[in-house]
Amino acid sequence: MDIGIPLRDLGHINSDALRTAVLGADDQSWLDNSHRQSAYEVHHQTQSLMMLFVDTERWPELVVSKQSAWERLSGAALPIMKSILKDFYPEGGVIVRAMAAKLVSGGIIMPHFDKHPSFHVGHRIHVPITTNSRVRFMIDGKPYRFEVGKAYELNNQKQHSVMNKGNEDRIPFIFDYIPEKKMQAVKVTGNGLNLGF
Repeated sequence: MDIGIPLRDLGHINSDALRTAVLGADDQSWLDNSHRQSAYEVHHQTQSLMMLFVDTERWPELVVSKQSAWERLSGAALPIMKSILKDFYPEGGVIVRAMAAKLVSGGIIMPHFDKHPSFHVGHRIHVPITTNSRVRFMIDGKPYRFEVGKAYELNNQKQHSVMNKGNEDRIPFIFDYIPEKKMQAVKVTGNGLNLGF
């Protein structure tokens, strides 16, 4: 969603339990769901732990489904998502995507903006799990630093890219929230989450 600024700082959040859940995943778990990497060229150097994902083929209907990492991540992720939404966003909307996304050491996400109409109506929220000093996250031509222990909303309608020149992987937990007022143009079916805050 175009939020009028490149990045919104949502402040501090205790992400320790989510960090433990994400970092406890074995190598195979990161490879179990490769749809995002094959469907979106810019993400081919990433790996994902998919908790919720959306089928956009029938737009404006969005079919949301629980994915392979639901059991691993939901216990730690749901309280964080609920806390962020309660503090910063209007109630009554639906979470349509939720995942941990790994950009491996040496990996690049090329400059792009999120094109599908579902990205125009949803807030894209990042909760950093790991990062390092050699990660370069660019939004609209300017560098931004994401800190572990905080949360951010990315303006995914601005051109953005990521380069990980460090020796450690970069991992954020990402979720997309469509507020109720934007739901008029969208029909969400399946397992979209309304957290009832």
